Amino acid sequence: MATQDHTALGDEITPAPRTLTAIASAAPKLLGLEAALEPMQVVGWPVKYLVLIGAIEVGCVVLFLTPRTALLGAVLTTGLLGAALAANLRVDNPLFSHTLFSIYLGVAVWVALWLREDKVRAVFPFVR
Repeated sequence: MATQDHTALGDEITPAPRTLTAIASAAPKLLGLEAALEPMQVVGWPVKYLVLIGAIEVGCVVLFLTPRTALLGAVLTTGLLGAALAANLRVDNPLFSHTLFSIYLGVAVWVALWLREDKVRAVFPFVR
């Protein structure tokens, strides 16, 4: 696949994981919806952190969607998703639907960035 093909595909799929994060995760937290409150209680996080976590998610989305800061956004998102994974593991949430969802989303973020950025492909080449 040529570099232009990688970049075009990366540009097309980049919004998918970020939109999912913004709409499905950050928005309920920022709005204080029950869909966000119940999972916080299950993993043992105080509700007072709900808006802060939502704001961090939005910040990661903005960084990832901005070309100059996309790598930073991916790295910070990876850290956030790692924390979510650990919280779900700690309370023994269902593996494939809850716990590993962080892995699925993280892979989508990095694949999108890999397809979008030549420099990332240079660091992580699949074929030499």
